[in-house]
Amino acid sequence: MLGYYILIGGIALVSWLVSSTLKRKFAKYSKIQLRNGLSGREIAEKMLADNGIYDVEVISTPGQLTDHYNPKNKTVNLSEAVYNQRNAAAAAVAAHEVGHAVQHAQAYSALGMRSALVPIVSVTSGMSTWVVFGGLILGAAAGVGFGYWVAVAGLVMMGFATLFSFVTLPVEYDASNRALAWLKNKNMVSQEEYKGSEDALKWAARTYLVAAIGSLATLLYWGLQVLGGGD
Repeated sequence: MLGYYILIGGIALVSWLVSSTLKRKFAKYSKIQLRNGLSGREIAEKMLADNGIYDVEVISTPGQLTDHYNPKNKTVNLSEAVYNQRNAAAAAVAAHEVGHAVQHAQAYSALGMRSALVPIVSVTSGMSTWVVFGGLILGAAAGVGFGYWVAVAGLVMMGFATLFSFVTLPVEYDASNRALAWLKNKNMVSQEEYKGSEDALKWAARTYLVAAIGSLATLLYWGLQVLGGGD
């Protein structure tokens, strides 16, 4: 178990560092005001229109960095720091979330796969570690048998979460690429504003990369415990 705690601690530290850097970058580029004077909401609405999407609503959602696209009700949800603001960071985030709406409209395969995994992961991710751990305890108490297969079931649950994390990577990177291409091709931002938007999205993507690596590392650790017979 010591190895597990070290692993989790290391992942948490890297995640915190990336998240802290993202917040600093967002604060920095929030000070670069857009020359076109458009708010995050207006940026999102214009990108939707330019892509021929008229059935998606742009709404405000509470919190910071809580921006997301909801494919179920077709809404681009922008945080308070993005919805009404007129800066490079807001433009980047708004365009990125619309990138997901464009993916949805164009039936982007990775987005479809991620959406299909959501109901599975929402049920299994919170209990997978406990199922594995419980299976190992049962196995230690009663020998290889039922406990082993319980642990294997937990590994399968973890596998779905890891798959979800890795499927998320192309979805997020593609949305950022779509956003940056639109901002540049439509001359929505100046060169300085573009660099700020690009850097902000780069660090946002790294949060997903760290999450995916952490999920894989956790799966491999517990896989060794179950299939490799422990430390």
